[in-house]
Amino acid sequence: MPIEITMPALSPTMEEGNLTKWHVKAGDTIEPGQVIAEIETDKATMEVEAVDEGVIEEILVAEGAEGVKVNTPIARLKGEGQAAKPAPKKEAPKAETVKAEAPKAAQAAAQPMASKGDRTFASPLARRLAEQGGIDLSGLKGSGPNGRIVKADVEAAAKAPRAADKAVPQQSREVARPSAPAAQAPAPFKSLESQGIRQGSYDLVPLDMMRKTIAKRMTDSFRDVPHFPLNIDIEIDGLLKARGDINKRFADQGVKISVNDMCIKAAALALKIVPEANASYTPDGIALHHHADVAVAVAIPGGLITPIIFAAETKGLAQISHEMADLAERARTKRLRPEEFQGGTFSISNMGMMGIKSFASIINEPHGMIMSIGAGEKRPVVKNDALAIATMMSVTVTCDHRVVDGALGAAFLKAFKGFLEDPMAMLL
Repeated sequence: MPIEITMPALSPTMEEGNLTKWHVKAGDTIEPGQVIAEIETDKATMEVEAVDEGVIEEILVAEGAEGVKVNTPIARLKGEGQAAKPAPKKEAPKAETVKAEAPKAAQAAAQPMASKGDRTFASPLARRLAEQGGIDLSGLKGSGPNGRIVKADVEAAAKAPRAADKAVPQQSREVARPSAPAAQAPAPFKSLESQGIRQGSYDLVPLDMMRKTIAKRMTDSFRDVPHFPLNIDIEIDGLLKARGDINKRFADQGVKISVNDMCIKAAALALKIVPEANASYTPDGIALHHHADVAVAVAIPGGLITPIIFAAETKGLAQISHEMADLAERARTKRLRPEEFQGGTFSISNMGMMGIKSFASIINEPHGMIMSIGAGEKRPVVKNDALAIATMMSVTVTCDHRVVDGALGAAFLKAFKGFLEDPMAMLL
C-alpha cells in the first residue's frame, strides 16, 4: 500500500504553507531524517525531514505551489512489495495554489501504531507536542497514514482524563469548572465599495500568509484580552554614558551594545524582581515562568516576527547583543527555527530608532505584558526645584489585566526604571 507524505504543520498556528523547493525526485530512495523539501510558513522557511523510508513514487505538489493546506498529500512513497524502479517520466504538475481541504484526523480509521524496531512513527509536530505535554508516544495508536501518529492523536491524548481526574465525580468537575461564555463572532467584513470607496480607485495587494496570521492573532488578542496601558518617563543620560564607555573599552573584542540590548537585560532583571509579572493566563490558573524569555519585535518585509532571548536574566550584555544581532539577521531572511520565535514570556517593541516618541502595543499572547519603547530625546525637566535639560525616554507596558493588575505593572516599571537610570545595578 503506498504511503502518502503530507504537508506538515510546522507550528501550532500553521494552516497552510508554500512548497518552495524539493530536494528529492520520483525514483529517489529516502530515509527517516533526510531533508526532502523546504516549506515557507507565515514566519520562516524550514526544512522538512522524511518520517518514513522508501522510494518516491510520485511528486504530487510541484515546487512553487502556494497555499498548500496542512495534511494535503504532497508526495507518495511506494508501498511494500512494489518494485523499486524509477517512475516513468511525466510532466510535473503546475505550481499553483492548492486549496484542497485537509482531511480530518477524526475521519481517519484508527490503525495500530506503525513501528520498526523500537522506533515510533510520528510526525515532527506530534513529537514536539508530545514532548511539551509530557505524553508517551509509545502508548498511542496513530490515525495517520500507515498508522503514523499525528497532531490530532496527541491532542486527543492530552484531552483524555487522567487517572486522578477519573476519581473525581463528573458533577464535582462541572461545579469546579463553570462553562465559559461563548466567544462573540467577529462582525462580517464590509466591502470598500459598500463604505463609499469607488471600485477601480485603488490597487488591491493580496494578503500573504504572514499578514493573514498577524491580522488574525492581533484581532483575537485585542478583542479577547482585557488590557490596559501604563506609562513612565525614564532619564537615560547615565545609560547612554555607560553604553558609550562599554563599547569604547571593548571595541577590540567586537562588542557593540545598543540601547535595546540594555532594555532587554533591564526588563529581564525587573521580571525576576517582580516574578508575578512574568506570567501567562490559562483557564486552569496563572502560569509563573521560571525564566525571563524576552521576545523582541523585528520588522521584516511583509510583517513582524519576535525572536526570543531565552533566560535573558542569566546573560551578559555582550551575549544578548550577539544573540539579538544573529536572530534579527536570520529573521529578515526567514531562516529562524520555530523554537527561536515561538513561546517567550514577555515582549519588547522598540520604535525609538524611527523617531516615535510614545506608543502602546497589542499583547502578544500568551505573554502577560508587552513593552513599547519610544525615542530618547532632550526635554526640559525639573531637578532640585530648578529647570534642567535631560535625555528622556517614554516607555509603555500593555498589561493583560487577568494576570497583571495596575499595582503589579507599576512595580515592574519601577524596577525597570531603576536599572536604566542606574545601569551599574545590572552588574550585580
